[in-house]
Amino acid sequence: PEEIVKMAIENGCQGLSFTFTEPTIFYELSYETAKIAHKKGLYNTWVSNGYTNKEPIRKIAPYLDAVTIDFKGSGEEKFLKEFSDVPSNKPIYEALKEYKKVGVHIEITDLIVPQIGDSMEELKKLVKWIRENLGEETPFHILKFFPTYLVRDLPMTPIETLEKAYEIAKSEGLKYVYLGNLEGEKNNTYCPKCGKLLIVRAMMETLENKIKKSKCPFCGKLIKGLWGQ
Repeated sequence: PEEIVKMAIENGCQGLSFTFTEPTIFYELSYETAKIAHKKGLYNTWVSNGYTNKEPIRKIAPYLDAVTIDFKGSGEEKFLKEFSDVPSNKPIYEALKEYKKVGVHIEITDLIVPQIGDSMEELKKLVKWIRENLGEETPFHILKFFPTYLVRDLPMTPIETLEKAYEIAKSEGLKYVYLGNLEGEKNNTYCPKCGKLLIVRAMMETLENKIKKSKCPFCGKLIKGLWGQ
């Protein structure tokens, strides 16, 4: 843990992200590293499948600033059982409620997989659950699928499908909806109150951030997130 934090500081990193693979697999390492990182002024994030019990969430919460929960196929149970060997999606939703309860910033991703995990009805159900249980300002990232590794027989997610999913998420009331794994203006952040452009992104790179003291500089709207300001 000490070496990881030292390496982050030496390379000018603002924080650590525990991901690829699932951070709960190396929970003890991520927990000890996160504690040291916080003492050194670094932030900590998890990218997780969300299949986590409440107790380990509560334990790491004081040292975990944000978590991204990765859904695939909008978390539809039949899809998860067949392709992820997950018996039920209920523990994921319970974990999300716990993250919210303990005050960890939450973002959601949803990988839209053509032919087997691209139901707009399932996406609508997920979006509605997010709005009702986590809040309308929860960032929601709709991700493009690329055929690779053991799943090469499916096409990439069509842009039209991603655009439709985007419109559904917006129409259902989510304020921060993004299209991921592709370039374009839907990578950017806009103020949900005045509509002004606040953050310009190119894939995973931030080109411009106009947010000042966690607020929109144009209308003063508080922008949900962790801005380090």
